[in-house]
Amino acid sequence: MKLQRMNRRALTLGALAVSGALALTACGSDETGGSGDSTSSATAAAGSVKCDDAKGQLLADGSSAQKNAIDAWVKNFTQACNGVQVNYKGSGSGAGVTAFTQGQVAFAGSDSALKPEEVTASQKICSGGQGIDLPMVGGPIAVAYNVSGVDNLVLDAPTIAKIFNGKITNWNDAAIKKLNPDAKLPDLKIQPYHRSDESGTTDNFTKYLIATAKSDWPYSGGKAWQAKGGQSASGSSGVAQGVKQTNGAIGYMELSYAKDGLGTVAIDTGASAPVKASSDGATKAIADAQIVGTGNDLALKINYATKADGAYPITLVTYEIVCDKGNKADSLPATKAFLRYIASEEGQGILSGIDYAPIPDSIITKVRTTIEGLS
Repeated sequence: MKLQRMNRRALTLGALAVSGALALTACGSDETGGSGDSTSSATAAAGSVKCDDAKGQLLADGSSAQKNAIDAWVKNFTQACNGVQVNYKGSGSGAGVTAFTQGQVAFAGSDSALKPEEVTASQKICSGGQGIDLPMVGGPIAVAYNVSGVDNLVLDAPTIAKIFNGKITNWNDAAIKKLNPDAKLPDLKIQPYHRSDESGTTDNFTKYLIATAKSDWPYSGGKAWQAKGGQSASGSSGVAQGVKQTNGAIGYMELSYAKDGLGTVAIDTGASAPVKASSDGATKAIADAQIVGTGNDLALKINYATKADGAYPITLVTYEIVCDKGNKADSLPATKAFLRYIASEEGQGILSGIDYAPIPDSIITKVRTTIEGLS
């Protein structure tokens, strides 16, 4: 028992150490942020990871939103299970799903649940089964701004939609004043920044606008930006840089990019108080989500219109996609062992310190049960 307590303490220290080294990267086809060796300070406790018969090379690809979390998990897992090498590329959600349905990887990461045609394609490589979605990582998308003299800013969904759709063009607009009666809003042109590349961040940001301000955001959504006007930049790092360099700018990006002088908008959701982007707020939003997958599939439907206190609505979920049945025999032990670890209390415990959101207990418990049944 004493050894187990020491091992748990060691992993806790590792989680704390890695928190200073990691940052949330962009999602879908986004860049990984170029933060260097994001796991250099991670440590593992060998007794906290159940390796079973895991061995060999475990190949995976997909969402770069979770890349830094994966790196931290891999560091801990492979130190404990030194007979396994985990190679996660982080090439983007689309590339990961394609690699999975072509049988090139044991599992994939995706910021969107599998589409029906992708499930059908997976049945060709999941002998007797199909690909399923396991929600594993959450993340808040911040609306960041750069307006001299404005340290706190509250916006609601219709106002955000009108800003990014070019209908509200000045910071002292009446709609913004109404939400910020005590702020000294300047007579300054608004410069909205959006992504120039196809992005899971754009997909999730516009899903929020469609769900909460449809009359002000008359677009179908997707990874490509559809509204006219505004400034564009490649990657979340490009959007963040553009906003930082432009007084009057506003843009959407993963929370970790909203730093170094940028303010973040508090969203008026109709709850008791406006909510700023945070890991805790994202977890509360995910807790308000609905499981819409069937059978072993745990795909979620985010309630973007949530009014739950403290829930941050502009939140994405990254799934690990794996065969429920028909996994390759040579990689199944390593796949189960790795997924078991990242879904564990210890694995999820790393996330909040590195700008990710842990999956709520009510959902991650189901994920753990599903992992044990993989075959």
